[in-house]
Amino acid sequence: MSQAPSFDASIPVLTEVLKADVLNDDLLPGEGASASPPRRAELAARLEEEAIDTWTDAEWEAMEHRVSTRIMQRLLSRVDFVLEQRIKDSMAEVLNHALRDLTNEVRVGLHDTIEKIVARAVTQELIHLQARKK
Repeated sequence: MSQAPSFDASIPVLTEVLKADVLNDDLLPGEGASASPPRRAELAARLEEEAIDTWTDAEWEAMEHRVSTRIMQRLLSRVDFVLEQRIKDSMAEVLNHALRDLTNEVRVGLHDTIEKIVARAVTQELIHLQARKK
């Protein structure tokens, strides 16, 4: 009865998030935000070589923690946005359906009530006219 989840293009995959963040100014302090893409790529390559050659295990763990934290924050914010949109869409459908059903119920009830009121008024008027005739 349950269906396999379909691919949603609005949800980024991890590689897209990483690709967007690789040259982020957090990894390239100072010049990161203002450097041109080729210059930023050169800086990133230089920093990577330097890190591979000189970083200690503690520095690698700290970098892993920073990258993991940043990726989680970005993914969670995007998940929150997509989830909010889906809930809004679902709620809109549910509310439209409920409104349509409620409108039909009110319409049927109103028609029945008006029909009864008119029938009663006609009956009372006929009784009144017959009483005048006698």
